[in-house]
Amino acid sequence: MTADYNGYWKMISDENFEEYLKALDVNVAIRKIATLLKPDKDITQDGDHFIIKTLSTFRNYNMDFVVGQEFEEDLSGVDDRKCMTTITWDGDKLVCVQKGEIEGRGWTHWIEEDELHLELRAAGIVSKQVFKKS
Repeated sequence: MTADYNGYWKMISDENFEEYLKALDVNVAIRKIATLLKPDKDITQDGDHFIIKTLSTFRNYNMDFVVGQEFEEDLSGVDDRKCMTTITWDGDKLVCVQKGEIEGRGWTHWIEEDELHLELRAAGIVSKQVFKKS
């Protein structure tokens, strides 16, 4: 049985996010705005089907995917790129690989007690965010 990611999660911490955005070549104005935000995550999970909504006062981003099935991800509003994305299980962790212009791009989500952890990766840079279930 895999972990249950269902719920509404509020960001409680982040580290190295601006460096991650620089690795994605996000322009300085957007980076400055993005680093001030504390987005929430609204996750709906039905088996291996996920809808992850990242919600903020600036921009919202929705991911709708089935674990193990590659899909084209449109990252408009993030860094305005498209990539081929695959998310797989590694134990109870969700591991995302995004194939495209940026080397080593992806993320990992996992749950520890009532906290959702997110590690973002791009071009050798790692950013970590933690969310608390509300």
